[in-house]
Amino acid sequence: MITIDSLTLRVAGLTLIEDSSVQVPDGKRVGLVGRNGAGKSTLLSCLRGVATPDKGLIALPKRARLGWVAQEAPGGPTTPLEFVLAADIERAALLAEEEAGADGERVADIHARLAEIDAYAAPSRAASILAGLGFDAGKQAQPLSDFSGGWRMRVALAAVLFSRPDVLLLDEPTNHLDLESALWLEDYLQRIPCTLLVVSHDRRLLNSVCTHILHLEHRRLTLYAGDYDSFERQRQERLAQQAAMAAKVDAQRKHMQAFVDRFRYKATKARQAQSRLKALAKLTPIVVEQDEESVRFEFPEPEMPRPPLITYDKASVGYVPGKPILRGIDLRLDPDDRIGLLGANGNGKSTLAKLFGGRLAPMDGRETRARNLEVGFFAQHQVEEFDLSRSALLHLADLRPQDNNEQLRARLARFGFSGDKAETPTGKLSGGEKARLAFALATAHRPQLLILDEPTNHLDMASRERLVAAIGDFAGAVILVTHDWSLLELTCDRLWLVANGRVQPFEGDLEEYRAFSLAERRAQRGGDEKPKAEAPAPRRAKPALGPLKKELAAAETELAKRTDEKAKLDAALADPNVYNDPAKAADLAKRHKDAVERVDAAEARWLAAAQALEEADAA
Repeated sequence: MITIDSLTLRVAGLTLIEDSSVQVPDGKRVGLVGRNGAGKSTLLSCLRGVATPDKGLIALPKRARLGWVAQEAPGGPTTPLEFVLAADIERAALLAEEEAGADGERVADIHARLAEIDAYAAPSRAASILAGLGFDAGKQAQPLSDFSGGWRMRVALAAVLFSRPDVLLLDEPTNHLDLESALWLEDYLQRIPCTLLVVSHDRRLLNSVCTHILHLEHRRLTLYAGDYDSFERQRQERLAQQAAMAAKVDAQRKHMQAFVDRFRYKATKARQAQSRLKALAKLTPIVVEQDEESVRFEFPEPEMPRPPLITYDKASVGYVPGKPILRGIDLRLDPDDRIGLLGANGNGKSTLAKLFGGRLAPMDGRETRARNLEVGFFAQHQVEEFDLSRSALLHLADLRPQDNNEQLRARLARFGFSGDKAETPTGKLSGGEKARLAFALATAHRPQLLILDEPTNHLDMASRERLVAAIGDFAGAVILVTHDWSLLELTCDRLWLVANGRVQPFEGDLEEYRAFSLAERRAQRGGDEKPKAEAPAPRRAKPALGPLKKELAAAETELAKRTDEKAKLDAALADPNVYNDPAKAADLAKRHKDAVERVDAAEARWLAAAQALEEADAA
């Protein structure tokens, strides 16, 4: 059992946790949640013994093996497989002793212990974990120095999973993973035989893995039984109870005060009034917890061109002439599209995003882009590349030199940078604030297309919810690359799978993709037959209706929107006074013509979606 007793924790004079106690039973999987900066990572440091509490104590089970992922990524000539195997210290020591030439009796003891800890199956187990995290046999044999920092952090995660700790501490373990590896990790953590404490803002992970939620808010730790959704319900019920009790106490206080005010100076009632005063003094006020203020995300309204925004006909794209990464691209992107890109890292998702973003030109085939199309690009690395000495205001001024100070501040306020915060050096901003600044810069030119590459890595749960709302309100199209299941589920109406040098619609929902992805990972590590390369979606006797229903609903929404636009222009043109201004009348006539074309396109999309659903349902 992990025991936290009367813990007070301060950092740089700021109290993060104050006089808080909690116990975590053995074998439970606990999600540690709270706003960015609340002190979650610092608490993990205390559990590891790296940081020291200012007051109270933290006790771990006796002789418990503690596992965590080191902050520094491993490197050098060692291969991922060798590094992971070395994480089993006892096995490595026994093998080294055997190789050094132990005597006969000791050799027998070594062999018995190696068999007891299943050491001879260790290479297979290590390879299986690495495969789950995206390392095929070839990558497992490459030097660590060949990999990026993100991939080396995966190796560090594989090593701690392989070491079989009694208590496992993980801090945002999915941040360096793609969706496919995150799904594998979720499946693995559900079965791991240890006590788990994981800091995460990934709602899917917290719901599928955790048996308890440990909430850090207002400097207090509170343990809830159940997954994250259960925690939210319990917390809202507790807040409602607090509010009801506070209202009851407040009414009682007002009643007593009214009696005192009326009779305190009346001789016959003075004694009763004094008694009420004493009772009033003893009436403890109920403090109702308040949700902390959420950050803002508000994408500017774009001027939408007529659809489509972009089309590709038999296009290919890559970086080296004659060696395309993706080929045979036949895709169309319309306003209001919400596209989620699926596929393991290294298959070409970022390459496709750069193609849509105009950062790569097609090697062959045909590309057609709407006139004056603006693309906003959010990439995770941008958050780490700001000039730390310059403020958000100066960064935005670089992109919009035509705007005055008031206009720049108004744009920044859409993303929570008001007052002095707009002039704070970027180096003093939190990771979440830097991410919001990156969003502000990506949308500085009112783009009609947003490409978001891992946009949630530095965002807490409340910020992610606001981002979901902002994407829903955005009038343009969105292409999303993320390991965040909830973000995909709540925002995307279509899924494209990038694999085997191709891009094609995934004709299934996310749950079907999860099953497909896990089966593919099992095949990679077990040598089983892989799913067929040219048919990545699972075969079904009947086509999945979910995506078709989503497409029909989206088409209906678009048709209603375009019809409403046309109706407003019809009404404007029906006003005789409008023709007193020939220029205005001509502009309205042109806009009306465009509106008619948009209605026709929306009707065609709706008819196609309705027919596709009808045919699939009858199949």
